[in-house]
Amino acid sequence: MYGLIGKMTAIPGQRDALIGILLEGTGKMPGCLSYIIARDPADADALWITEVWESSDSHRASLALPAVQQAIARGKPLIAGFGDRTETEPVGGHGLAPRG
Repeated sequence: MYGLIGKMTAIPGQRDALIGILLEGTGKMPGCLSYIIARDPADADALWITEVWESSDSHRASLALPAVQQAIARGKPLIAGFGDRTETEPVGGHGLAPRG
C-alpha cells in the first residue's frame, strides 16, 4: 500500500469551500482505500489530507481522472499554500484491511 499525509492551507476564510471541493467524488477513485480530510484545530485556514492507495501507481493514475482534474482546477484558486507532505507505507489499522 501507498500513503500520503499532507497539509494544505486555504486562503483566509475559504477552508470550508476548499474542503467541499476536495470531498466531491472521493469515492470514485479506483485504487483509493482511504481519503480523509480533517480541519486543523490550531489553524483556521489549514487542513490535513490523509490518503491510502493500493499503490503509488493508483495514486498517480487518479491525478488524470476528469473529476480530479476538475476538482484541482476549482480548488486551486482557494489554496494559499502547502505545508508538510509525507509518503508512508500503511500496514493496516481500524477501517483498513492489512495487506501482505
